[in-house]
Amino acid sequence: MASVTEVLESVPKKLWIGGPVDAAGGGTFAVHNPANGDVIAEVADGAPEDAIRALDAAAAVQEEWAATSSRERGEILRAVFEQVTARSEEFALLMTLEMGKALPESRNEVRYGAEFFRWFSEEAVRVSGRYLHAPSGTGRIMVHKQPVGPCLAITPWNFPLAMGTRKIGPALAAGCTMIVKPASATPLTMLLLAKLCSEAGLPDGVLSVLTSRRSGAVTQALIDDSRLRKLTFTGSTEVGRTLVEKSAGGLLRTSMELGGNAPFVVFDDADIDAAVEGAMLAKLRNGGEACTAANRFHVQRGVLAEFTDKFVAAVNEKVRLGPGTDPDTTLGPLINEEQLTTVSELVDDAVSGGATARVGGKAPGGPGWFYPATVLTDLPANARILREEVFGPVAPIVAFDTEEEGLAAANDTEYGLVSYVYTRDLDRALRVAEGLETGMVGVNRGVISDPAAPFGGVKASGFGREGGTEGIEEYLSTKYIAMQ
Repeated sequence: MASVTEVLESVPKKLWIGGPVDAAGGGTFAVHNPANGDVIAEVADGAPEDAIRALDAAAAVQEEWAATSSRERGEILRAVFEQVTARSEEFALLMTLEMGKALPESRNEVRYGAEFFRWFSEEAVRVSGRYLHAPSGTGRIMVHKQPVGPCLAITPWNFPLAMGTRKIGPALAAGCTMIVKPASATPLTMLLLAKLCSEAGLPDGVLSVLTSRRSGAVTQALIDDSRLRKLTFTGSTEVGRTLVEKSAGGLLRTSMELGGNAPFVVFDDADIDAAVEGAMLAKLRNGGEACTAANRFHVQRGVLAEFTDKFVAAVNEKVRLGPGTDPDTTLGPLINEEQLTTVSELVDDAVSGGATARVGGKAPGGPGWFYPATVLTDLPANARILREEVFGPVAPIVAFDTEEEGLAAANDTEYGLVSYVYTRDLDRALRVAEGLETGMVGVNRGVISDPAAPFGGVKASGFGREGGTEGIEEYLSTKYIAMQ
């Protein structure tokens, strides 16, 4: 495995627009290690003029890339998959250094993120249309799919690789060029990916990476340019709403994967050991810093004590808080001090209202932005943590009595990304899954993300789908050709 120094030196620190280029004005910004606050790199701080430079490059090659055979596009994506897989340990270490997650979590993300290139390398050759005789007998109908054109992807910090690959994969497979604006907290992984894409044969200009602290200014410059035809964003609902409003003037195609407040519902007839195992995954995967993380645990009263006791025991036994690079660590730090403050405030609000911290509940202090795995019980109904997305390793547990009450509690949120249900009753599983107001449901499963499945939500969790056969449709326009 490459050393920390070797991995960091392998990453381009400039903007990636047909290769590494300096930002206008030569500005840079620091990337920090969440485990200790140290600066690990300085990367280019892009400006609005750099955004236009990236769009110039994308627009210049859009027609040529769209005309490239789907087989060739697919082969390039497959080559990227193989490159990322071959260098998985480097990517894992890099993600741990800039985002903080434990190395096993980073390795899992590399496998998951790389798979989007393999999946969409296969989907590239399966884009199809229709040909039929008009029912009126007056002619023929041809339905043709074409790439929407240059795209902008804005990605978050919590999955530095996968949040990019599940946008880049389908866009490139469909024949679109793309500019990626990664989060300023975690830009290094995406810069390394751009370098590998070039080495795998992706033509210059097809994929650009625009690093910047000035997100609003650089994205606005792109949104205001009529050559941009698609905006895809993963992040908070608040920012998503703003981006939709800004993109309305140009009538951009948009897809939004936004916030979540996922319920984890455990019924009396559930396999409690399996439910606890699933809860550990649904809550603590990625340190709880995931839109799919279970945010509220609704447990039927008959198994409340058993589930809670076993969950607390599992946390005490299996969770080890520490730097992500430590081989014994299973839970790394939060991304920054602001997130540590947010998580602490939500827990303190619940405890001050009468909740009990069965485990955890206080930041340990010292260097780095650490918060322990926490289980809360006896929560007041007005606790903020039951309404707001905690984005950290905190599990609030509340009781319910009837199935109807549990379903109503699960749906009592503006969000609708994912839900988790544990029951042995197939009828109940289907009934509740159909009644849950979310875009995805995990039945007796704590992790549901899969490149072969459509990922996305409803209500304030956004619209559009990533992954599955549906994912590539987000980057295709439908053209109807009438023929005599």
